[in-house]
Amino acid sequence: MTILERHDTNAVAHLRMNAPSRLNALSDEMLAALQDQFEVLAEDKSIRAIILSGSGKAFCAGHDLKQMTAGRQSHDGGKAYFKDLFTRCATMMQTIRRLPQPVIAQVHGIATAAGCQLVASCDMAVASEGTRFGVNGVNIGLFCSTPMVALSRNIPRKQAFEMLTTGQFINASRAEALGLVNRVVPQDQLASATEEVAQTVAAKLGVAVKIGKQAFYEQLQMPLSEAYDYTGDVMVQNMLWLETEAGINAFLNKETPKWEQ
Repeated sequence: MTILERHDTNAVAHLRMNAPSRLNALSDEMLAALQDQFEVLAEDKSIRAIILSGSGKAFCAGHDLKQMTAGRQSHDGGKAYFKDLFTRCATMMQTIRRLPQPVIAQVHGIATAAGCQLVASCDMAVASEGTRFGVNGVNIGLFCSTPMVALSRNIPRKQAFEMLTTGQFINASRAEALGLVNRVVPQDQLASATEEVAQTVAAKLGVAVKIGKQAFYEQLQMPLSEAYDYTGDVMVQNMLWLETEAGINAFLNKETPKWEQ
């Protein structure tokens, strides 16, 4: 069985976590497969958007607790393994942000702990009605400190803190209201709705979306005036491209731009 499946539709890559019996937990194998595929996609100029989904009953249930428990058998009680695990997971989450293509989570069932972190780390998310989200590690004595990083950068801090300290789940409509997901649709429309978003993105000038994604995350970390200086330079660079000139001319002539990138 392939733990991570990929197929492409036009300029959209579909990645599906395929470990349904483990609720697509972020096992060592799953983390490695995701990291490897994201690194391949980073160099694939034919792909302009990525959809990440899960097979079976859930999107992703977080870290693989059975593997983590097995890691305790080492002489240090698992310290080195745990450090390596959380470093690998953080690297994978940050790789999503560094990808040139927008990544859209297609979420159903549950997204818990590091699975919720995965949703928060994607650039956009579409969820089906009935999906539940939680950073519920505190319920078993493990505070979701690394999932907290992505979650607290997606939703208001008091709401994030409540989820982290109570371990309570929120439903899809609440996740949408807080900004964790972009939209909520009926289960039978989840795949088509996510595909529609991805194809809309993929129809744009790929290199423009690439520098736009990078600039989006860079400017969030800057003071206001510095952010305007930085993004002004990005727009100057963008305006000088021949593809952008062609796009503007097409708009002025009431035509549809035709791009190859």
